[in-house]
Amino acid sequence: MEQKKTVLLVMGSVRAGRNCPKITAWVESVGRAYSNYEYEIIDLAKWQLPMDDEPGIPALQGYSQPHTQAWSEKIKSGNGVIFVTPQFNWGYPAALKNAIDHLYHEWRDKPVMIVTYGGHGGGRCGKQLRRVAVRLRMRIVPTSPALRLSDAVIREGAELNPDRDFSNFAPQVQRAVSELVDQLEERESVLARLRRKWKEALAVLS
Repeated sequence: MEQKKTVLLVMGSVRAGRNCPKITAWVESVGRAYSNYEYEIIDLAKWQLPMDDEPGIPALQGYSQPHTQAWSEKIKSGNGVIFVTPQFNWGYPAALKNAIDHLYHEWRDKPVMIVTYGGHGGGRCGKQLRRVAVRLRMRIVPTSPALRLSDAVIREGAELNPDRDFSNFAPQVQRAVSELVDQLEERESVLARLRRKWKEALAVLS
């Protein structure tokens, strides 16, 4: 039986009182409704990733810290990634940058979808994150939903109801999920062709 592909949803915020868990759960529900993949939510608040505690650069992959080794294995286990992040002061959170910077090769060729949120939708932090992902050679889907939070939610502590508050953005998230599925299927097709050619080459050599 073929194992289902897994999409990792990485929560970009570790701030107290954050809306990120609720928003990420909503994005996951959309993904489950529009694809037949496994989804796993990754809460960076539960991952102890101290800044700059590895003696070597990530590109060399000589990880000495157990937490970095575990983080490496977790990211490698996912076929694709969805970053769900707020916009802080027009950028994305340091915790997310730190988590990304702990690794290098693990991100390469990984299909990725970026979902941002905030009072202005998070478009600027999305552009920053996209720029980093491009340099890491991740395969970014064209659609990057930018979810707007109301002042009542941001400043007055009103309860967020994603099904209601993000109803206008649901089509964008659905389209982004569809694009991510296309990326995952295309990547799998390429890998299958490479494996077939490798087997053919081995057969000739033997």
